[in-house]
Amino acid sequence: MAELTAYYDGGCPLCSKEIAHYRRLDKTGRIRWVDLMDAGDELQQAGLDFETAMRRIHVREADGRLVSGVPAFVAIWRRLPAYRILAKGVERLGLTRPLEWGYVRFAERRYRKRCRDGACEIGR
Repeated sequence: MAELTAYYDGGCPLCSKEIAHYRRLDKTGRIRWVDLMDAGDELQQAGLDFETAMRRIHVREADGRLVSGVPAFVAIWRRLPAYRILAKGVERLGLTRPLEWGYVRFAERRYRKRCRDGACEIGR
């Protein structure tokens, strides 16, 4: 059974490529991958609305806790053999906050572009 559920925008070319890479590394199925474009009622069950989920990556830990942004990536990385060291480094060096600063800017640009492309209408 998956330890983590990751919610991602499968219609975003960059996001899809990154998640496909992570999925190849997740050989033991520790992460359940949910494409927002096919999520249906699952977002609501996780306590997310479509717009919030589209704005940034989210994960739900096994205990039900939702995490987003860079902490969500760190949660994913902790479960992937090739990325565990990166997760530890980000946490130990206190890089979560500066990386989050950059991620917020990237995520907002990505969200606006996806909305211009019509993806934001799907959840309405």
